[in-house]
Amino acid sequence: MFCLAWVFLPDLPEFRMGIIMVGLARCIAMVLVWNQLAQGDCEYCAVLVALNSIFQIFFYSLLAYLFITVLSGWIGGAAASAYVNVSIIDIAKSVLIFLGIPFVAGIVTRYALIRKNGKEWYDGTFVRRISPIALLGLLFTIVVMFIFKGLYIINRPLDVVRVALPLVSYFLLMFFISFWLSLRLKFRYGLAATQSFTAASNNFELAIAVCIGIWGVASLQAFAAVIGPLMEVPVLISLVSVSLWIKKRYYLPDGAPRGM
Repeated sequence: MFCLAWVFLPDLPEFRMGIIMVGLARCIAMVLVWNQLAQGDCEYCAVLVALNSIFQIFFYSLLAYLFITVLSGWIGGAAASAYVNVSIIDIAKSVLIFLGIPFVAGIVTRYALIRKNGKEWYDGTFVRRISPIALLGLLFTIVVMFIFKGLYIINRPLDVVRVALPLVSYFLLMFFISFWLSLRLKFRYGLAATQSFTAASNNFELAIAVCIGIWGVASLQAFAAVIGPLMEVPVLISLVSVSLWIKKRYYLPDGAPRGM
């Protein structure tokens, strides 16, 4: 995403930083949906989601500082210093607030409620009731963002297209490269599909939250991050059909690659 951002948006540093933040955030939510629709390995996907959550808590701020401040400043030179000087402390605080606190709260809630009411009640009742809150929160954030930037979209639609191009390119490249590597390495379909959707998906909720925390809700960086889910959802839904076609064309009914 860093390379695509510089290729497509060399003259728009705010948008460039926004989609770099999207690229750094590995998906820990919607990938579960794409993977299930594509008949991937759900247990493997859950493990990757858990690992991605931990990695982002500990390393997202470091990677964001490296790509946004260090590398972008080095490539852009003195002219870019006003845009890329972002403190690693500011990024870390945003990550801990928007990812660390919910992660810890989820662990505490799970063990406390399972101990009190049992796992069957937790999975069948509590999770079903609380799950829509995440979607409502995301939709609320996107609505607020577009309220602030609705006039900008109308007046400068070309900028929206320019932000969408590196995002769509990223989703497609990551998906097909991952699937090709999985085929070459003889992974079964379930693992190959899970790895491909994990590679192509992003935690745009975290990217939006961090951009808002650092640059503000009305910033162009946050607006660029919001374009992420608007592009990812239709592209990844389409890639579900592509994945099922690949399964039919290149894999046996038991999930093994043809020719093994």
